[in-house]
Amino acid sequence: MTRGQRNCNPLNIRRVAGTVWRGQRAIQTDPEFVQFETAEWGIRAAFCILETYKRKYQAVCVEDIISRWAPPSENNTRMYVNAVCLATGYGVKERLSQNQLGRLVMAMALVESQWTLSVEQVVNGYALFKKFKNKQTK
Repeated sequence: MTRGQRNCNPLNIRRVAGTVWRGQRAIQTDPEFVQFETAEWGIRAAFCILETYKRKYQAVCVEDIISRWAPPSENNTRMYVNAVCLATGYGVKERLSQNQLGRLVMAMALVESQWTLSVEQVVNGYALFKKFKNKQTK
């Protein structure tokens, strides 16, 4: 089992001081990555971050999103981008619609934590994202 799987955090979202996510476990034992109650809460957090990337940084294609998510200073970003494009069929610079983000999240989970998410998990994570989209707590 990978760290992302143990943490119910398929995209390995890092902990940030002062940030508390909905669905986050009450006790966090991993010093670097958020631990969620279920994968769906981790997926919801990923959709929140992707929305922030779009709104704040105009990151709307695979290359822009992955370059911010997994910067070259810490990762082999080019390999990550290529793996996601291969898994999704999306072009590196293709502008992604909201309807394409589920497949993107699934591909990123494969790269981040070797986790093959089900469509149901992604749909349920997206439903949580929509339900709590405009609430105060992340």
